[in-house]
Amino acid sequence: MTAIRKRTWADSRGEAQQAWLVDYRDAAGKRRFKQFARKKDAEAWSTQAAWQVTQGTHTPDAQSITVADAAELWVRQAAAEKLERSTIEAYESLARLHVVPYLGGVKLSRLTRPIIEKYRDELVSSRSRAMAAKSVRALSSILTEAQRQGLVTQNVASKVKVKRPSRDEHKVEIPTKEEVRALLDAADRDFRPMLMTAVVTGLRASELRGLRWSDIDLKAATITVSRRADRWGLIGRPKSKAGHRTVPIPQMLVRELREWKLRCPKSSLGLAFPNSKGEVLDHMNVLRRRYRPTQERAGLPGKYSFHTLRHAAASAWIKQGIDLKRLQVWIGHENIQLTLDTYGHLLVDKEGDAALIAKAEADLFG
Repeated sequence: MTAIRKRTWADSRGEAQQAWLVDYRDAAGKRRFKQFARKKDAEAWSTQAAWQVTQGTHTPDAQSITVADAAELWVRQAAAEKLERSTIEAYESLARLHVVPYLGGVKLSRLTRPIIEKYRDELVSSRSRAMAAKSVRALSSILTEAQRQGLVTQNVASKVKVKRPSRDEHKVEIPTKEEVRALLDAADRDFRPMLMTAVVTGLRASELRGLRWSDIDLKAATITVSRRADRWGLIGRPKSKAGHRTVPIPQMLVRELREWKLRCPKSSLGLAFPNSKGEVLDHMNVLRRRYRPTQERAGLPGKYSFHTLRHAAASAWIKQGIDLKRLQVWIGHENIQLTLDTYGHLLVDKEGDAALIAKAEADLFG
């Protein structure tokens, strides 16, 4: 039950003041009060609060914390769970730059779907859609963690999304086979093994830098991904379950790796592609001292990022008729929708389509 009553008093100057007080009981049966300057605001809030109490989604202001406080708890929990340093830094950056400046002072109990929708619209107008989407997801994660800790009863941001219009979608850039050959021909003797591995396996740069010789089976012609090196050179497990995978390799790469193993710098970590001291390669050094000069010599200055080599591998597999599920596994995607979104435009079989249409025509018109 809720009740609204008028409250009057005299301020420090003796002037008459009035407000409207909502008297209600929360889900635990505790009596609570909330004051408003206008009666219609008190009535609107009273109706909403009464419904929330019946649904078990009401959080009293007195028990609530601000979005800024919740964001701090979110980042702290990520550290407690020993997430990767890069992930924790990304969380902190999203909260500090894209969530707290907009909603930091708002109590969780006062957040509503319209407030979140307005926040989303402001982000879209001031940031890229990709960053706006990340920021809204970050806010939703912050509220999920607050909900887990019993600080709020619902996540009002869970259904707020930033959709990317089809005009913003773009196909991945894929080097042609002539360009891939030019890159390999331009690579120096010690960089070519790593570059070739990237081109034919689709491994990410972090996975290549964390790859051990024990992960490479030259007899079975496979590479198993079980570790990765982050940008600080710390080695850990792949970020997702899908990152753990075994990829077959061609005999050309087997021969290249056999030769490379004989002259590879000794590494106490057993790394297949260490630096000259046997330690983890620095990613920026790989780009600056090896990949970019190779691009220059190949006549492709700055045309393709190192990550693009993953697309070259996927494209080659698709041309050989790989099935979609195997493509997802080999490329290390968490779900098949991501694989479709990335490479769906390449999954075209003109001869197969023509045969299918011809069979349909024969069946219909005999």
